[in-house]
Amino acid sequence: MRVVIQRSKHSSVTVANKVVGEIDNGLVVLVGFTQTDTLADIDYLVKKIINLRIFDDENGVMNRSILDTRGSILSVSQFTLYANTKKGNRPSYIEALSSVEAKQLYEEFNNRLKAYVPLATGIFQADMSVNITNDGPITIIIDSQNK
Repeated sequence: MRVVIQRSKHSSVTVANKVVGEIDNGLVVLVGFTQTDTLADIDYLVKKIINLRIFDDENGVMNRSILDTRGSILSVSQFTLYANTKKGNRPSYIEALSSVEAKQLYEEFNNRLKAYVPLATGIFQADMSVNITNDGPITIIIDSQNK
């Protein structure tokens, strides 16, 4: 399981000209799944995301988590996080989990996140327009295989 986390001042997801998910002051989490992912990977990344200290404290030091700031998370599924570009110029997505299984894990990931923070999402497999105002910019990539 792989995530790209971006600290955000404002972000939204639009599908068919309709905003389906939107947050202010929080994190945008782009999430992709591979064949070996389990619920343990979800638990690991949920814990890591909600406790990641990437928000400024009163001294301007990144020392606060999304829990501390009472921010929100915008979760967006993105199978292209498992693009393999080793051969040629057309990425291969063979390492990405099948859509049926990935949807189940994505829904479970979101259910576990929203137990801790307000959560907005995109729509799984939809053609989405994602607007991210990256704050900082702060962007962090975490792969559950690199624990």
